[in-house]
Amino acid sequence: MAAKRDYYEVLGVDKDADSAEIKKAFWKLAKKYHPDVNKDDPQASEKFQEANEAYEVLSDAEKRQRYDQFGHAGVDTSGFEGAGAGFGIDLEDLFNSIFGGFGFGGFGSGSGFSQSRRPTGPTRGANLRYRMNLDFLEAAFGVERKIKIRKDDVCPTCNGKRTADGSEPSICPNCNGSGQEQVQQQTIFGQMLTSRTCQRCQGSGQIIENPCETCKGAGTTVKDKTLLVTVPAGINEGEMLTLRNEGEPGRNGGPYGDLYIQIYIRPHPVFTREGNMTFCEVPITYAEAALGSEIEVPTIDGTIPYKLKEGTQPNDVFTIRGKGIPYLNRHGRGDHKFRVILEVPRNLDVKQKEMLSKFEESMTDKHYEGRKGFMEKIRNMFGSKQ
Repeated sequence: MAAKRDYYEVLGVDKDADSAEIKKAFWKLAKKYHPDVNKDDPQASEKFQEANEAYEVLSDAEKRQRYDQFGHAGVDTSGFEGAGAGFGIDLEDLFNSIFGGFGFGGFGSGSGFSQSRRPTGPTRGANLRYRMNLDFLEAAFGVERKIKIRKDDVCPTCNGKRTADGSEPSICPNCNGSGQEQVQQQTIFGQMLTSRTCQRCQGSGQIIENPCETCKGAGTTVKDKTLLVTVPAGINEGEMLTLRNEGEPGRNGGPYGDLYIQIYIRPHPVFTREGNMTFCEVPITYAEAALGSEIEVPTIDGTIPYKLKEGTQPNDVFTIRGKGIPYLNRHGRGDHKFRVILEVPRNLDVKQKEMLSKFEESMTDKHYEGRKGFMEKIRNMFGSKQ
């Protein structure tokens, strides 16, 4: 047996060639020596396999490193099975791009290419999406909701077999179930085999002589289905619930797809939320703020009493622990925060105005520390006029 040639020499590239140069060189040799292009050249197949073997090693960074260090002894090519073995590239796609889309399923022995991929294997059904609108409190505490969806499902008459008697469809004799047929075509390279969708079965690989009357041979029918959906407490806007196997049915025995339920939450007139924290604003009177009165604060559980501190200021924020949104799928809850809004009284009568004026006259700077500090800043900025 003749000694193997250097792989770089086989592809005609330098030892420092990059992956793009190696691929380009291989494509060139593949086009030149492919057996279907050189049927009259007995050495073409051998040169084609030699190029395949060289490319298999040099296109793989790890194998190439071992080859550069130890030569042929560093790479195990005893299990080489021809074009496509161990490649990081689909050689059928590679040759399709070289020869303009011609298939190579009909090569003779030694080419290493398999027949076109079988399109009739089991495929998973399509996933579906449903938009669910929830009220604010439904999202906070969870809810059970019935929904109705319309989708394709397995035909109840033929049980998805597509035939009138429920038997298995026949294998297409034209393509032998592959869904692809080989057609000879004259090209500039000689007689080539073109792979195309089988004209008889339209690519399904199966023939239905007597289709089911209900589904007309489709295997599925449109149906309405009612589902009970359990929404967990604490779910947030935009999150998804997944109902496994509630999508559309698969083909050729494939599994059902899933149903994804996307959550949308309607705004609440009082509360907002951020994660598991709830927020609201509570209007209070001047007297309540000054005296520190007890007020009623709304929470998602209902109103609760809360004692304000004396001298509460407008926009002060207070926290009530554990009265926010429940944590999703675990114990505990977030907090509830409320901001006080000072409401200035309107529509005072004469007596109320007189009383308020006398009250204001009794006030000094010690009662209005914020105003006192502000006026001091103004005096320091512009200087005292005294």
